[in-house]
Amino acid sequence: MSPSANSNRAAPAYHLTQLTLIRSILLGFLWLCFALSSWFSTTQMPHKAVLILLVIFTSIHGLTYLRLKKLLVVTEWEFFYQLLIDVICLNTLFYFSGGANNPFISYLLVPICISAATLPWRFTWVITSLCLLTYTLLLFFHVDLPIFKINHHEPTLSWHILGMWFNFFISAILVTYFVVKMARTLREQDTVLNNLREDELRNEQLMAVATLAAGAAHEINTPLSTMTVLLSEMRADSSNNKNLIADLELLSTQVNQCASILKKIVHDSSAAINGHFKQIPVKEFCNQIIDRWQLLRPGVSFNYSFGENISEHEIATDPRIEQAIINLLNNAADANPNGYVKIAIEVIDNLLIWRIADEGRGIDSNIQDVLGKNVVSTKENGLGLGMLLSNATLKYYGGSVTQIANPPKGTLTELRLPL
Repeated sequence: MSPSANSNRAAPAYHLTQLTLIRSILLGFLWLCFALSSWFSTTQMPHKAVLILLVIFTSIHGLTYLRLKKLLVVTEWEFFYQLLIDVICLNTLFYFSGGANNPFISYLLVPICISAATLPWRFTWVITSLCLLTYTLLLFFHVDLPIFKINHHEPTLSWHILGMWFNFFISAILVTYFVVKMARTLREQDTVLNNLREDELRNEQLMAVATLAAGAAHEINTPLSTMTVLLSEMRADSSNNKNLIADLELLSTQVNQCASILKKIVHDSSAAINGHFKQIPVKEFCNQIIDRWQLLRPGVSFNYSFGENISEHEIATDPRIEQAIINLLNNAADANPNGYVKIAIEVIDNLLIWRIADEGRGIDSNIQDVLGKNVVSTKENGLGLGMLLSNATLKYYGGSVTQIANPPKGTLTELRLPL
């Protein structure tokens, strides 16, 4: 799994741990206030109801602490429910302790701030709306405490209490809007940084592969020359054995193909460094790829079709793109050697689109997220490089590769490349 995925799943657990710490401090303060209220009888607080609420709140806190001890995934929804529990318990306590007259009612801004900084906007607006609604209700419905009465002879709401409510209202709206916006920006930046780190790691892997490939190409050239000479001598010595001659001809063809590939690699590398690529029609470019693939994989059964307007467009003959597409075609052929490969090619909105459908067993869901990002192979003797190289090449040119299930069986690989 990628680092970004791990961090996204770990964030709610970390936030819940911090919320549990904040809740511990809050409960300590609430129990202290309850003890002082019980000591001073002049507060006239309904101690029995408040005690029951504190016990319930503390029990929930204890269960949350035990839940964090288990190695279970904490979701955003669970963290949202925990904040809702805090809001409900606090507002119920405020109801029995003076309502909106209680000076500590401003604490309701804390769950709003926490939600704005850690949760998506839809959760934060629910928390904010609930806090605003309960604060408004507490202006009219609450248990009066003489200690919090500003004017004992004035039955209506005082301007001071209304000012506190208005201040809370404005603060809650501003915090919800701006903190959510800033938190979303930070999360987006974190995602971008994680993607850049993944790209850097992938580029390091590709550089290592390229270095090894260059060395291997240089070393293979000598054995290929030796094999060419030996095959020529064996054909001369076995001129009377027709079956053996046919096999030797096939081997010679394959050896010559390998030698041609090595020469093409050298030529294409020079062209890539200089950036000299010829523009040709897209249909011709695609036909060249399919013809080359057919020479490499003569035993594969396949068909292909072109869209109507494909001849109207041109593309640069970059060999790296050719190889990336051939890698995808090879993967489709290897998925089921006895199956059938269907290829559909079209151009839509100046995008070259290849759809390659195979009849294999499909992609394991456990590795689908990392295909094309890490060295992963689903084949017994595979190296796990084909999809990685194809994805990196196409991404470099602004393209993409996606793989989805292709009912009733197999995989549909879709390649998109800007022209």
